[in-house]
Amino acid sequence: MNKGDLVDKVAEKADVTKKQADAVISAALETIMEAVADGQKVTLVGFGSFEPRQRKAREGLNPKTKTKILIPATTVPAFSAGKLFKEKVAPPKEETA
Repeated sequence: MNKGDLVDKVAEKADVTKKQADAVISAALETIMEAVADGQKVTLVGFGSFEPRQRKAREGLNPKTKTKILIPATTVPAFSAGKLFKEKVAPPKEETA
């Protein structure tokens, strides 16, 4: 599913125009990106959390020359799925006695 497909589904479910759905989705995604870029954690209960994570500097290998290189420390965006999202994707297995 791409953004266009998502806009179509949201417009249908929320009974709004595709233009309105696109504006809301774009604004929501932009707001999440701005917050995470500012170092904040964004939590959508049941869906998941977006947050910045620190990666330590580490040694890597140049695949062409096989020489060691230093990969600098950096901040990356991260997503952790919430409980309801995880259960929707992989429902818990019932235990048999």
